[in-house]
Amino acid sequence: MGQTQPTENSDQIDVKVIQGMYRKFVKECPSGVLFLHEFKRFFGVDPTGEASEYAENMFRAFDRNGLVFQDNTIDFLEFVAALNLVFRGDLEHKLRWSFKVYDKDGNGFVDREELKSIIYTLYRIKKVTKTDIGETKLTVDEVTDRILNAVDSDGDGHISMEEFIEGAQQDPWVLNMLKLELNPAGWLLQQQRRAHF
Repeated sequence: MGQTQPTENSDQIDVKVIQGMYRKFVKECPSGVLFLHEFKRFFGVDPTGEASEYAENMFRAFDRNGLVFQDNTIDFLEFVAALNLVFRGDLEHKLRWSFKVYDKDGNGFVDREELKSIIYTLYRIKKVTKTDIGETKLTVDEVTDRILNAVDSDGDGHISMEEFIEGAQQDPWVLNMLKLELNPAGWLLQQQRRAHF
């Protein structure tokens, strides 16, 4: 109750979009790998624009050879797995993937600077000026502090993946703020339209 199931029509749209991205990957990357500059071009991202840093973070999260190391390329299997997760994964899987986007240095923790950097980038991309709760306008620092206070359960200044997932699932405000990042499918679709798939 209270949960909406995807409709057959939305599933068909997702499948069509994903299939179109697969075809484009095969056409534009006959070598079977996608480099960062190609990833940005693939999604129509200006290399110097506001979305460039976000695209780099997404690329890094996609580039997970067995989630052990990065080789600065996305092969077709990584691409397929990431798109499937982005479009069809459940909340916990999306939170896990989102954590990897936040964890820029890949050390398994998100610190204040990493969190602040992503929130700042998302604010620039989305032109965020207020939260969805009331009319309170929050700065990047205020959002960062509030998320850290809510999620960093052991108070060590670092957010582990477990704290990230648990905090987002327990606090609706935190989950709402993290949804800025939790909607990679929306970002991909928006970039797809700009790139004229």
